[in-house]
Amino acid sequence: MARTEVAYLGPVGTYSHLVAEKRFGRKCRLVPLPTISDVCSFVSKKPSRSGIVPIENSSGGAIYETVDILMANMPRINVTEELSLDVKLALLGRRNEKINVLYSHFAPLEHCIKWVKHHLPGVQKTVVTSTALAAQHVASEKGAAALGSRRLAPLYNLDVLKYPVEADVPNITMFLSIAGQKAVMPGSKKTSIVAKLPNKPGSLCTFLEAFRNENVNLSRILSRPIRGCPREYAFMVDIQGGINERKVNRALSTARKACVQIRIIGSYPSRPPYRS
Repeated sequence: MARTEVAYLGPVGTYSHLVAEKRFGRKCRLVPLPTISDVCSFVSKKPSRSGIVPIENSSGGAIYETVDILMANMPRINVTEELSLDVKLALLGRRNEKINVLYSHFAPLEHCIKWVKHHLPGVQKTVVTSTALAAQHVASEKGAAALGSRRLAPLYNLDVLKYPVEADVPNITMFLSIAGQKAVMPGSKKTSIVAKLPNKPGSLCTFLEAFRNENVNLSRILSRPIRGCPREYAFMVDIQGGINERKVNRALSTARKACVQIRIIGSYPSRPPYRS
């Protein structure tokens, strides 16, 4: 019997890879892909597939590539779980080698900016698409270092020069587990929707009142422009509560009346944070 396929934002050694391992273990076939869009496309093609994509970083904010895919529903995917990782960063490089350039994803660089300025003054900072790609650069370049997971060190024959690197603020990255099949997941504690509202005064207020009146909390509201419709916006909204809860269902029924279109992209559980 073929193993379940789980795609994640690669290459091997990224934090998405770590979360995929912790959530799905080694019984599944983990598939690294170069972009979030590739992960979503891969998952959408077979109902049995799953995927892990980042959605938000505690200091860097929303990951808009993921947000835009969910809002456009292209490719068609559904959220099945919310996962999170308490990220501890390492400085990776080669011992006794002067550091001239520091590679990392934008979020680790933001998290550790004060530490970097103090301990690596004058070093060139270069943003790449993942911490694993940063380690790849360091492996082939003299005088380079990376901020990333300490698990990357043996993968790319690097030394852990400092762990943990002091962060300016807590470093929590949120991920979504996605699938091609639409389902209300057991133990659902959150519901995510996309809403398109009439382009007229008070439409957003009317929409939000539906949740306030039912005492339903909203934990995330993101607006994005609607492609091809200048000055018109859609909203991605995270609701505290599963769709099977009466007050959430009542709030959604009322909110629909204030919308041009509303779509549920998942009603799902939220797991406790993993540690890196």
